Amino acid sequence: MSNHFLSLAIFFLLGTSVSAQTLPPSERSLLTGIYQHLHAHPELSLHETETSAFLCRELDKLGLTYRHPIGGQGIAGLLENGDGPTILLRTDMDALPLAEKTGASFASRVVVEKEGSPTGVMHACGHDLHMTVWLGTLRYLATHQDTWKGRILFVAQSAEETGQGAKLMLEDGLYDLFPRPDLALAWHTSADLPSHTIGICSGWAMANVDMLTILVRGVGGHGASPHLTVDPVVTAAKIVVDLQTIVSREESPFDPAVITVGAIHGGTVGNIIPDEVRLELTVRSFGDEQRASLVKAIERTCWGTAIASGVPDSLLPVVTVRDMFTPALYNDPALTLRSRHILDAYLGADHVLDIKPQTIGEDFSQYGRQEPPIPSLMLRLGTASLEQYQAREGQPLPGLHSPYYLPDAEHAIPLGVEAMSHLIGQLTMTR
Repeated sequence: MSNHFLSLAIFFLLGTSVSAQTLPPSERSLLTGIYQHLHAHPELSLHETETSAFLCRELDKLGLTYRHPIGGQGIAGLLENGDGPTILLRTDMDALPLAEKTGASFASRVVVEKEGSPTGVMHACGHDLHMTVWLGTLRYLATHQDTWKGRILFVAQSAEETGQGAKLMLEDGLYDLFPRPDLALAWHTSADLPSHTIGICSGWAMANVDMLTILVRGVGGHGASPHLTVDPVVTAAKIVVDLQTIVSREESPFDPAVITVGAIHGGTVGNIIPDEVRLELTVRSFGDEQRASLVKAIERTCWGTAIASGVPDSLLPVVTVRDMFTPALYNDPALTLRSRHILDAYLGADHVLDIKPQTIGEDFSQYGRQEPPIPSLMLRLGTASLEQYQAREGQPLPGLHSPYYLPDAEHAIPLGVEAMSHLIGQLTMTR
């Protein structure tokens, strides 16, 4: 075992935090109860009525004022403490349409009707932990005003999973109703980092997320007479293969990108050639220029393949970029470096880990994509317990969006609260 993981093991076995232990046991117990309640009562995107009401009741206990609803079921308010910068502190509230299989005593048993079928609902992306740490940080800042100064624009948003929530908050006038923030901060859980560690990535940290639909059209007919048709199934199959050459042959190997065809819809039975086939894609990229070039290359590839297959001009494929765009997350390098120094000094450098960009998406990026841009930083909060690490034997741990994902909340919650509270204090007191 390396010295790094040996030190982690000692901390786990002693049951102590790597930080300064600013949270008393009673506060830790209260936050654990909040987390388990939120975990057991998940709600889907734009339906977070009970979740937002629960958060509002907790904010009321602190005497904080806020607006609700805003941007769907969102909450936004201002915690003021003298002269200083305005920091946006954001959490998300929504869960996923997924049946939980963790076996936890507080596991979700929520089932809803979705598209005519019963569907389980689960916090499989850590939003329950995000909300708990967000509340814990506000509780600490509200009662320790000697440790920081300025204003906290606290935001709990709907619909992160569908890429709608941050956009809706901004469209509802978040920056008109409240002071425009000087910087923005948020957490996201990480399934593959130990729960006494924080991950940090400078620059591009998460990807643009686009969802595309490609309608491949043809002329249907009898499956026994394909020569009398223009077969969209064959054209669609060629398109699926040809799309893979865009990343491998048109993008720099130093610029990560992903084009995935996740669904193919077309036809009814084996002896009928249909009139059309629909492809559903996800496209991941970094930066506006790469995003635009990928979409353009997809359109060109679809049309070129269709023309080579004999599809007439009037029936060329229709490529639609759906309105679910989530822009890439950019962690401001200067803010990231400053935060890294602060957290290194507070937690110890062994517990603040450099991590690589990921091609997952996060709409937290929307809050900083203003003119002029607002420096933003999303930190990754480790959630894997020592027991999980020891038992993995080279196999990946249950990841985000897995029905088996269950964070080590006992250690991750206090670390998240203490680290964020300290970071905000240092950012506001030592400018």
